[in-house]
Amino acid sequence: MAGVQHQEPGDGLDDEAVAALLRRTRRVALVGASARPERPSFGVMRFLLSCGYDVVPVNPGLAGQSLHGQPVVATLAEAAPLDMVDIFRGLDQIPAVVDEAIRLVARSVWMQLGLVEPVSAGRARAAGLVVAMDRCPAIEWSRLGLGLGSGLGARPGSGRSP
Repeated sequence: MAGVQHQEPGDGLDDEAVAALLRRTRRVALVGASARPERPSFGVMRFLLSCGYDVVPVNPGLAGQSLHGQPVVATLAEAAPLDMVDIFRGLDQIPAVVDEAIRLVARSVWMQLGLVEPVSAGRARAAGLVVAMDRCPAIEWSRLGLGLGSGLGARPGSGRSP
């Protein structure tokens, strides 16, 4: 990427690392999925699906229902195998979600805007996971220009247009 590299404080990822993470990810477990349209997780899930990601909503209170046409599961384990675990939960719940992501051999953990948990991030990195904190994949996708014009098309990670 030409030009100045944007880097968020806390996660150490520059633009190239964020773009690479978004490109190689195919399957996302969205922990804290909501059926309420006003909730950020509702819109982010819709966005990820529109980009071609395979998104599995995780919410024990909605398990067995459908969200954006996808069956909701109760646990992260039911969503496996995973590339990314996208977390829409409170800070107090992040350690358990990250530990489960490590156990399930996810490739990355993405903590949404406002979520920074350095201890859990350190454990995830030590286990080989890429960690994004205090970011939104929908915002990063748009900011980095990863739309259809970039050649990613509807299959993230494919490098081909649909």
